[in-house]
Amino acid sequence: MSSSSIDWNDVTKKEARGSNDEDLGEVQEVGPNYVLVQKGMINKEKFYIPKDMAKSYDGNVLYFRISKEDAESRYMTDSPPGPSTQERTTSPSMPRQRQERTEQEETTVPLTEERLDVSKKASAREATITKEPMTETKNVEVPVTHEELSVERRPASGSTKADSPVQSRTETKVPLKSEEVQVTKQPYVKEEVSVKKKPVTETKTVTDQVTSERVKVKGQAGEEEEV
Repeated sequence: MSSSSIDWNDVTKKEARGSNDEDLGEVQEVGPNYVLVQKGMINKEKFYIPKDMAKSYDGNVLYFRISKEDAESRYMTDSPPGPSTQERTTSPSMPRQRQERTEQEETTVPLTEERLDVSKKASAREATITKEPMTETKNVEVPVTHEELSVERRPASGSTKADSPVQSRTETKVPLKSEEVQVTKQPYVKEEVSVKKKPVTETKTVTDQVTSERVKVKGQAGEEEEV
């Protein structure tokens, strides 16, 4: 691609690179016979490079046939080049104000704006599982056995010979058996409680104020205009 086939209307604000792929800066302006390339924002380096030094343009980068060292030694200046000798000789009747290009000075004012930088940090909290005693009354039916006396009279059987009657009150003790209920308590595992953790994602809105800058230009008439 030659310099004549480059779309010069599309190269402004695009990257410029030298023959050794050095960074020359950004294209700021395209003149009749030069390309203004500027590098840096505070300590600006301006290169007024002739158009015929342009090698190719790929839509994003404008490549030149000269190195950065050549650009600094030959084309680094604060003002654009004057009209060529041919332009001065072929246009003698052109007014002086059209023959001399007006020097353009550019001042870059950076505008700063704050943006919200949201980050996340992990925090921990505890869930407490408490077991406490609970008292309830339970009824259990238990069959128990005991002995009772049953007294009945009946005719004597066998020999009727007996000892003499007792002369005083006598007692005969008959043991009576009975079952008693004894209650003991034995712990056992009735059931289990399973506790699980699972992640739950929710969206929270973060609101804060940010500060940005704007430019107001006060003209010669004293009127202030916002840009």
